[in-house]
Amino acid sequence: LRVRSLPSLSGLRIWCFCELWCRPAATALIRPLCLFYFKKNLLVLLGIRATCSEIILKQEVLKDGFHRDLLIRVKFGEGIEDLQTCRVLIRQYIPTGLFVDPYELASLREKNITEAVMVSENFNIEAPDYLSKESEVLIYARQDPQCTDCFQAFLPVHYRYHRPHCNDEETFIVVNNPDLLMYCDQEFPVLKCWTQSEMTAPCALNSQDICQWNNMKYKSVYKNVTLLVPVGLTIHTSLVCSVTLLVTVLCSALILVAVFTYGHFSL
Repeated sequence: LRVRSLPSLSGLRIWCFCELWCRPAATALIRPLCLFYFKKNLLVLLGIRATCSEIILKQEVLKDGFHRDLLIRVKFGEGIEDLQTCRVLIRQYIPTGLFVDPYELASLREKNITEAVMVSENFNIEAPDYLSKESEVLIYARQDPQCTDCFQAFLPVHYRYHRPHCNDEETFIVVNNPDLLMYCDQEFPVLKCWTQSEMTAPCALNSQDICQWNNMKYKSVYKNVTLLVPVGLTIHTSLVCSVTLLVTVLCSALILVAVFTYGHFSL
């Protein structure tokens, strides 16, 4: 008899593979042993799955106008007994229609309002939508004081300038759901249940240590967040240019009149 364990998807060894190298008369004794081994490990697997409650992520945008706040809330179920030993990292991708001001993030970090840092390099906050690229931000989430099993992350975002349209006075910006990364000092069943992959990132915002984070699978309340941005119409180009030129000439003339009337010149 040769007994070999094969790993399952979660890393738990549950399968009993029996290779019979003896006479057929011994088969009746070996089969019950294999069946017992299989049932025992199957119950262990089902016990772990029973503790795998869903991870719920909710992403919403606060405020009105061209300057918004992106708020991300994460709620864990009962699979983790002590969240104090865990850290949550949000990897948010910012679409081309939005931008995050790195100087604003630095100011917010100094005031201990948020723990977010830009990952993308050569980032231009002045570029219009059609000349910009998608950017990436890492946000170290904090535990929600009003919810023992919840984390939340905050990120200010701003609209970029968009091209005028022919007919529509509004355009759409789609903010996709982020990647949810988790690192715990000890093992929890939820890590084995919902881990999709792993990635390396700093253990904390101001830390030089590198941790192996688990990219977690979650259930999102909303598929994504859609923002409406007002844009100009191309049919108004001539009118806007004419009015702008007229106002510029009038203001320049008024400035010159004021200078020559009230200015004191000495030759």
